[in-house]
Amino acid sequence: MATQTVYVELLDEGVDVWRPVEADGGNGGTYRLPVTKAGEERWRFPPGSLVRCEWRNLSDGRVLVAVDFAD
Repeated sequence: MATQTVYVELLDEGVDVWRPVEADGGNGGTYRLPVTKAGEERWRFPPGSLVRCEWRNLSDGRVLVAVDFAD
C-alpha cells in the first residue's frame, strides 16, 4: 500500500494550522490516517480515520488535504 503526505486540520489552535502526516491508500482519493498523533493535538479527523482528500493551496504550496470522512 502506498503512502502519501496528507494535511489534517488542527482544532483549537486560534489560527489555521495543518499537520502533515503520512497516510496509507490513494484508492479513489481516500486515505487512512495514521493511528497515532503527536502529543495533545486535536485533529479534525480522529487518528486511524478513512478520509476523502483533495488538492488545495496552502502556505506549503499545493498539498493533499483531508476534507471529509470517506464512505
